[in-house]
Amino acid sequence: MSLLTALPAERFMVRSAIHLFFIRDSEILLLRRFNTGYEDGNYSVPAGHLEGNEEVREAGAREALEETGVTVEPHHIEIVHVMHRRSDQERIDWFAAVRNWDGEFYNAEPEKCDDLSWFALENLPENMVPYVRHALQNYQNGIPFDSFGW
Repeated sequence: MSLLTALPAERFMVRSAIHLFFIRDSEILLLRRFNTGYEDGNYSVPAGHLEGNEEVREAGAREALEETGVTVEPHHIEIVHVMHRRSDQERIDWFAAVRNWDGEFYNAEPEKCDDLSWFALENLPENMVPYVRHALQNYQNGIPFDSFGW
């Protein structure tokens, strides 16, 4: 059997998303998911899928504007954690710390989010999306990579 016949007809494709840790002093910006069908009522961070043909930090800048109304230059997006995650599908999640932005935060997607608030890093709400909480703990502990849901 040749190597070519042993390969699958289609290659595996993985979904990828960027999650933004907006950090101000010792606080983080969280949004509460609403009316999305996934983790509604739980807090997460501004995030979104890469749309293809865009660099991960460019996707982060786009998501920041779409969800919070602030402008972030891609070079101000620091990748601090990567997670190989399994949920409904296998995923690669990028987590980035953002400390510089322009503009004032507001809920730019009220149809998907019903609260946008700052929380102390040492006093996070109980109702957080579990893998986001895990990634934030890894970031705080200097762990650059982890798997979740396996």
